[in-house]
Amino acid sequence: MKQEIKCDTQIQNEMKTTIIIGMIALMLLSLFSESSNAQYASRKLSKKQQAYTDSLKQVEYNYIFPIWGQKAYEQGFDIPYPVGIMANYIWMKQSLVFENFQLGILSENADIPLTDVDFLEFGENINTSYAVNVRPDIWIFPFLNVYGLFGYGSSLTEVNIVSPVEIKSVVEQGLRTAGLGTMAAFGLGPLWTSVDANWTWTKPDLLDEPVKVAVLGIRLGKTFTFKQKPDRNFAIWAGGMRVKMGSSTNGEVAMKDAIPQETWDRVDEIVDNYNTWYDGLDPIRQDYVDNTAFPDFIDALDNREGNTIVRYGMDKRPAEKWNMVIGGQFQVNKNWQIRTEGGIVGDRKSFLASVNYRFKI
Repeated sequence: MKQEIKCDTQIQNEMKTTIIIGMIALMLLSLFSESSNAQYASRKLSKKQQAYTDSLKQVEYNYIFPIWGQKAYEQGFDIPYPVGIMANYIWMKQSLVFENFQLGILSENADIPLTDVDFLEFGENINTSYAVNVRPDIWIFPFLNVYGLFGYGSSLTEVNIVSPVEIKSVVEQGLRTAGLGTMAAFGLGPLWTSVDANWTWTKPDLLDEPVKVAVLGIRLGKTFTFKQKPDRNFAIWAGGMRVKMGSSTNGEVAMKDAIPQETWDRVDEIVDNYNTWYDGLDPIRQDYVDNTAFPDFIDALDNREGNTIVRYGMDKRPAEKWNMVIGGQFQVNKNWQIRTEGGIVGDRKSFLASVNYRFKI
């Protein structure tokens, strides 16, 4: 398969929007920091927690990052170690919407470029993917983190045409991902809030160009500290995640690589249904269909020509941009954290599991 993916101007607008939201979060930090500091200091602490907090105020912070780390210690805040390396496993399943579909054919008997086939109707189209990535990060300020994303995985896309005939296509391919992101986090009374924005470029094995994706996450949570071990805590949160993947896709794939066996087993039924549908059209509509690549596609299917190349073009986007997530993190100590998060409400379902190691430099 060879594809050329062109992201529309909405991707750029999405990136600008997430940057603006991050800047707003930083401004909000300055408004909430004093009140959250006061509330943190006034909450009831165990003797060990109070002794641990008091000891931080006496520590001289001798590291470059985060900037203002000394001021955070002077306030009694136990900020994370500045540098971390996180390993993530991510699984995601979501519905896709295809619009402005075009079809072409390349075979021994035909060479047809992309043609509009507006008479095709799609059912539920599902993408299921998993990825393993590494996320190095650094806290620039006590409230601002920047990070990179590097990983690989696999993607399986199921496409269902429901009219004028029912045809199922399944394409699986490996992928590599690289990206960058930033997160702003601050206290809000007894809770904390984070705004996370990242931009990734995913390169599937069968595509010529990477797919650009913008993700925005907003979370509200609370951290519970162990009374006998002040550097150990457990955090829970809930929030929302927005994914913007709008893109135009042009590509080609051999029929044998895109048509599953269950569809090949139904070829005779598919061809009969197509002929019945075609015979029921008026002459003007039949002439329109004849000038598309769809009749040649049906002929190739009928002749079991698995080597026939199917050309296609479409506009592709997630069925729903937002979904709700809940998660939790257990901090064993200031070096090690274990995290999990799941997307549970909305069309998009997801699961994340990660291990994070943090250290000072």
